[in-house]
Amino acid sequence: MTMSIRIEKSGALKPKPDEDKLGFGSYFTDHMFLMNYDTDKGWHDARIVPYAPLQFDPAAMVFHYGQAIFEGLKAFRTNDGRILLFRPDKNAQRFNRSCERLCMPEIDEETFVEAIRAIVRVEADWVPAKAGASLYIRPFIIATEPALGVRPSKSYLFAVILSPVGNYYGEGLKPVNIRVESDFVRAVRGGIGNAKTAANYVGGLKAQEIAAADNCAQVLWLDGVERKYIEEVGSMNVFFKINGKVITPALNGSILDGVTRQSVIRLLEEWGIPVVEAKIAIDDVLAAVKDGTLEEAFGTGTAAVISAVGGLHANGSMHVINRGEIGELTSRLYDAITGIQAGKLEDSLGWTVDCG
Repeated sequence: MTMSIRIEKSGALKPKPDEDKLGFGSYFTDHMFLMNYDTDKGWHDARIVPYAPLQFDPAAMVFHYGQAIFEGLKAFRTNDGRILLFRPDKNAQRFNRSCERLCMPEIDEETFVEAIRAIVRVEADWVPAKAGASLYIRPFIIATEPALGVRPSKSYLFAVILSPVGNYYGEGLKPVNIRVESDFVRAVRGGIGNAKTAANYVGGLKAQEIAAADNCAQVLWLDGVERKYIEEVGSMNVFFKINGKVITPALNGSILDGVTRQSVIRLLEEWGIPVVEAKIAIDDVLAAVKDGTLEEAFGTGTAAVISAVGGLHANGSMHVINRGEIGELTSRLYDAITGIQAGKLEDSLGWTVDCG
């Protein structure tokens, strides 16, 4: 479908940050995309306007009942100056699955992608040229109806904001340590664990604080019933290479279906490397660390892309993986995905979309 977008340019542009000091999520561009929803109008008034604070009634339902979903994807600048998105259709599909789960109105997938392409085109000067940097894209929907009462809102705001970013982890490509969480629970089957909603992240903050105190970058969540099977890391899906075979937790309703996860599985299949989606017991992984059959572990996600796991903090001690070094397969996957994203490698699978 063709969407009409009103564009209002900012009269006071911000200075661009130093691309060597971007960090993650600290800077925001000059404009944002907004679109409203009302039950009698549907989605309407698509516009790109100067980046500014949003104003809501104190009774806006998002504040009281938590109807809020979001996505994360990136735009990349190629050596020849083009700007590419990586599999935005998959983000659009997951966005609508999250909408459906939280009783929010879905957005046509083509409209979702075109909104992102449009705002990125307006902010093209903000897409970093530095290798490893990118423009992070955060689409979200929140409930805006001013009303108290536990029911779905009748009005919503869809917004897209942009942030130039460097590496998600301060360590860069250095392997990170993650802490196995045995007390707190992220999600259970039948809940909202497979939706990308704010509630899934706030529930992990306490465990994240504990992990940081143990010098770990992230939390490795176990299932919420038996506290036995691995699910995902706080900001990533997780993979283990054991005896030459790659294993990742099967999607079970409480694990987020990551776009980078899907991409890694497809690449492994293309390369003829055995990959299995299955239940994985943490005790089996720790045993594989001990006997040396766990060759590599890595996380996958839009923010970090591919992140090597150097150690698992469990049962009060650190279990070091692959001598704390990046594994060969982890490096190959990182190079392949970032190469496709940046237009340096042939995109034979049709994953990139030009913003031009």
